[in-house]
Amino acid sequence: MNETETLSRKADFPGLVTADGDPWHYLDTAATAQKPRAVIDAMARALGEDYATVHRGVYGRSANMTLGFEAARKRVARFIGAASENEVVFVRGATEGINLVAQSWGAANLKEGDRIVLSQLEHHSNIVPWQLIAERTGAAIDVCPLTENGLIDLDALEAMLTERHKIVALAHVSNVLGSILGAQRAARAAHSVGAKLLLDGCQSAPRMRLDMDELDCDFFVFSGHKLYGPTGIGVLWAREKLLDAMPPWQGGGAMIEQVAFEQSTYAPPPQRFEAGTPMICEAIALHAAIDYVEKVAGPGGMEGLFAHESALAAKTRAALQSVNSVRLLGPEKSAGIVSFVMEGVHPHDLGTILDEENVAIRAGHHCAQPLMAHLGVPATARASFGLYSDESDIDALLRGIERTQKIFA
Repeated sequence: MNETETLSRKADFPGLVTADGDPWHYLDTAATAQKPRAVIDAMARALGEDYATVHRGVYGRSANMTLGFEAARKRVARFIGAASENEVVFVRGATEGINLVAQSWGAANLKEGDRIVLSQLEHHSNIVPWQLIAERTGAAIDVCPLTENGLIDLDALEAMLTERHKIVALAHVSNVLGSILGAQRAARAAHSVGAKLLLDGCQSAPRMRLDMDELDCDFFVFSGHKLYGPTGIGVLWAREKLLDAMPPWQGGGAMIEQVAFEQSTYAPPPQRFEAGTPMICEAIALHAAIDYVEKVAGPGGMEGLFAHESALAAKTRAALQSVNSVRLLGPEKSAGIVSFVMEGVHPHDLGTILDEENVAIRAGHHCAQPLMAHLGVPATARASFGLYSDESDIDALLRGIERTQKIFA
């Protein structure tokens, strides 16, 4: 993707312009991505002239919406390289997906004396659900350390795993450091002791080619809103055999076969895990988002988007290395995310000043407080790139940092 192509893509995103018509330099894509017009239009149509419920109606529009909803499931399956759409469960987001695994698979398979492995850099959404199920079952949590440059230490993981470990839950890409997990090695390590591997793919799904067989994980989750789609929808992937063995987590309509007061029987996956009226319009808009991303990626596929964002991150790190007051965090090579701190300037103050310059970054603990404690900082400033980002965004960031230095001099 060259600079001209990126600039043309910016025009697809109505949110990248301020109310005054000036460019808005959005560097918070790791939190949530801006939405292209194609997704906004798809959502509007689904909420408007196409709207009806799914799976229940015998009238034409309901049948059409059902086809659209299930087509979205098939589209997700193709996007992530799943063997079947029956392996794709629609959830409200990655957080719900992890909770589903913890409360369904975890409740059925964990017991006192069993152990769970997380890493030092996990998002709270991949920590708290495991704490809840550990309290419920009597299982315990072990924490895999990081290498000096902010990668999950796979040597340490291999050394710490025993047959008492039943699940390993790790971020595929860190939302703070942009560091990339060696997922296949992590899978081999987990499987060598009979444990399952869950990958949090929130940061990898929008920028990396995915193939579930190649990753060799057992569970994979991601959120639609980070993939240029709407909020309120995400995906849990698991192999059919695993899903078949998992009990329901939530009860209600759509997830049943027969209901009587004496006993109920449940639908097969994925419907077993989709109680109630589903996120119809959001699924259709997620379909549009995936279509848009792959169209932008072009013949080179997601590798081109990954290279584009990684190059911007590398240029940002190189520029910040010359700023004496800046301490860079994480590995030199990252997946489109750069975290740093400025001496004498709280990240919130930096974020406020940058906002005055029409630059949006994330400032805080990024829902990763254990990682902040490990880094020895209360918060960081984070710039994260998307397919619409270009060097003008880096230039605006650097101008804002220069102004901040003058203010705090």
